[in-house]
This record gives sequence, structure tokens and C-alpha cells, in this order.
Amino acid sequence: MEMEFPKIIAYAVPAFLVLVMAEIVIARLMKRGRYDPRDSAASLIMGFGSELAPLLGGGAVVLAVFTAAYEFRLTDIPNTWWAVLLCFVLDDLRYYWWHRISHERRWFWASHVVHHSSQHYNLTTALRQTWTGQIIGAILFKTPLIFLGFHPAMVIFVGAINLLYQFWIHTELINRMGPFELIFNTPSHHRVHHATNPKYLDANYAGTLIIWDRMFGTFVEEDAAEKPRYGIIKNLGTFNPLVISFHEWIGIAKDLLKSRSWKEVIGYTFGPPGWSPDGSRMTSAMIKDRWKHVHGEEPPGAEPQPASHPAE
Repeated sequence: MEMEFPKIIAYAVPAFLVLVMAEIVIARLMKRGRYDPRDSAASLIMGFGSELAPLLGGGAVVLAVFTAAYEFRLTDIPNTWWAVLLCFVLDDLRYYWWHRISHERRWFWASHVVHHSSQHYNLTTALRQTWTGQIIGAILFKTPLIFLGFHPAMVIFVGAINLLYQFWIHTELINRMGPFELIFNTPSHHRVHHATNPKYLDANYAGTLIIWDRMFGTFVEEDAAEKPRYGIIKNLGTFNPLVISFHEWIGIAKDLLKSRSWKEVIGYTFGPPGWSPDGSRMTSAMIKDRWKHVHGEEPPGAEPQPASHPAE
């Protein structure tokens, strides 16, 4: 079952650091983009921790599941260029739905919120990654590709390419990119995704290909008249990596302790972020619905839809 692909993320780390330094210099010269040393340090620590977390045993668990799944594959897909390309496209579709669910369901959001917790948007933000959730996410959303017949090494490789692509789109230095934006995710598209403006909520979940958002109705174009505001609905106000990593898990635990029924347990755990039994807390869908009513985009009295973004 041997199949070797280069470990491109490990090879790319020096380039990441060089590009971060270059962005800092260019941002200061152009007076565009913002860097806060404390925020950037927190992001780098989170990125470093995310690389260590799989070494604590989680990576071995994922590999064991992938290996077992491959024994029950439906077909044998060869190690060819077209197979890698097909695997990449399917993995990117997989990423879209995993990413979307990570915003729509609180259990997954508890891990993904780490990436959105910075109020700045620069290349170090791309490195602000979770220390939790990688095992479940990989097993639930990547194993189906292995059942189809893609070798685990190929699935891991194309996933790494996807993550590598997404590094450069975390910047304010690049504006619009013309026709390229019709197919591919870009800094402009991803700025929308990281924004907390009601206009931009629940949008642009793409990894590499923005076509999935266009297909599934979640695409929102960046508006030059409305600058994105970054972070989460209720910002943390701290650069402590432990708080950044575990604050939402602690929030879930506190809510579960005060739950009075199984319905509340399920709602607090797997409902949209911001869900509460009496509706006293705002989900992102409620925030966006209210914004649409104010701006006349929906008739008054329209019912809010289930939430799907980092509301807290």
C-alpha cells in the first residue's frame, strides 16, 4: 500500500516566514494592511501548536482509519496525474462542506473559531489554526474519498495543496483579480469570509475553487464601499493561546451544565453558534436577517433561518 508524495507543508514553512516578513515591510511602505505584534505572535503560536497536536496520537488514529478504509475501497484508482487532479477537485468540494458545517454547527465551530479569532487580516492569520478537531474532521470528511479508491497518501497530499493555496489569500495587499475570481478563491473573496459585517456573514466557504459557493448560493462579492471588519461576533480581547484554543469548548461546557432537557443539550452542542432555547442570543442568521430587514432586502416579519456563521 506504499505511495509517496512530498510533504509540501513542511517544505513550505520557510517560505511562509519569508512571505510574512515581506508583507510586513510592504504593508508599512504602502500604509495598507495591519500588523499587531501580539496578535501575530499568538497566530504563530497557534500554528506551531497545530503542527504538534497530531504528534500526540491523533495523527496515528487518522492514519489507522484511512488504512482500514482503503482495504474496503470500491475501486482501485491509479497514481496518475488525472487521478491526482480528480482527487483534488473532489477534496476541494469536501473541504467546502466541511468548512461550511464548521460554521453552521457549534461542535465543529468550537475548533474552527480559532482561525477567525484574529481582528487582523494578514498572512499570519492563515497560520492561526486549531489544536482540536483535526481528528474528527479528517475521519468524517476525508474517509469517503478513500472508500472511493483514492490512496490515503494522495488524499493527504491534495489536502496539503489546498491548505498551501489558502495561505496567500489571507492578505489585504491584493485587491481584485479580474476573471481569475470567477473560478478561484482570492484575497477579496476570503476577506468577505473573515468579515463580521452582517452583509458578509455566511459566505465564501471555498478552499481553492470559488465555484462551490457560486453553485450552492453562498457567494458574496466584496463591496468596495463596505470595508470588512474582522474577528468574531464577540471578540476575545486577549492574545492568550489557551483562551484562543479552548474558549468555545469551555462555553459549550458551561451551557451544557445549565441545560434542562435533552433538546437543550443537543441545541447547545450541535445547534448553530449562538443558539439558545429562548432566542436571547443572536445567531449569525438572525443578525443577517435583521440587517436585511433594515435595508429592505426582505419583507418585515420574515422568519429567521437556521444560523451558519460564527455568532457568539
